[in-house]
Parts: sequence; C-alpha cells; structure tokens
Amino acid sequence: MLDTVEIMNVLPHRYPFLLVDRVLEVEEGKRIVAIKNVTMNEPFFQGHFPGHPIMPGVLIIEAMAQVAAIMAYLTAKDTADKKVSYFMGIDNARFRKPVKPGDTLRIEVETIFVKRGVWSVAGKTYVGDTLVTEAELKATLVDK
Repeated sequence: MLDTVEIMNVLPHRYPFLLVDRVLEVEEGKRIVAIKNVTMNEPFFQGHFPGHPIMPGVLIIEAMAQVAAIMAYLTAKDTADKKVSYFMGIDNARFRKPVKPGDTLRIEVETIFVKRGVWSVAGKTYVGDTLVTEAELKATLVDK
C-alpha cells in the first residue's frame, strides 16, 4: 500500500532511524500492517552483539511506534503535515524470540482507543508466523 518513499512523505524519520520499509494494509484509525526487512547492514548490529547479531528490543518497539504513527498521520489527513507524534508510554512489552539479520519483521498495530488526542494501540511483531514481540503503546500528535 505504501512504499519507502511514500512512508517518508508521512513520517519525519530518516536513516538510520526509519524502521519501516513497506505498509501492506491500512484500515484508517483501526489497524495497520507493515514490514521491516532486517539486514546485516543495520548500523546497530556492529555493537549488538559482535558475533551474535540480534535486533535490539527497543528498536522493535520503535518500529511498532512508527507504524502506529503512520496510521495516526493517515487518519488525521488534513493536519498530518503540521503535527509530530510524541511517544507517551509502553505497557506489557514482551520479547519472545530474537530478531536476526535476514528476518522480515511483520508489524501489526490495532487501535485500542483514541481519547483527547491520545492514541492507545496494541502492537505485535512476527517473523513468519512466530510472534516475537508484543506491547501496548501510547502516543499523541502535537503541533510542530
């Protein structure tokens, strides 16, 4: 549905912090599915960990947050270019399996609620059919 160039038109993030490669599905305000192709060329693998590369859990959470922000920006349409997403909280984060170079991370985010400008979402990430990470996130869109 959105390729990398289109994602960069929505998100303010850029290399090395853009962690979404493609958006596959969007139900505005409800659900979004995206992917991140994890390659050995990622800058964090140099130090995490030499000889045993795994994607840092905090960056998997950040990828979920970026996917949630894409959904919020696409839902806000007329104001998205005037707003920036601020991360507000993480609850119930669980890391079930490591993510390694060569994996394709499928990121699924569903809205729990949107109240007074605060988005609460449930995110899950998969490699293949295997659940690797899950968390509940909160964020808000604020004026730039």
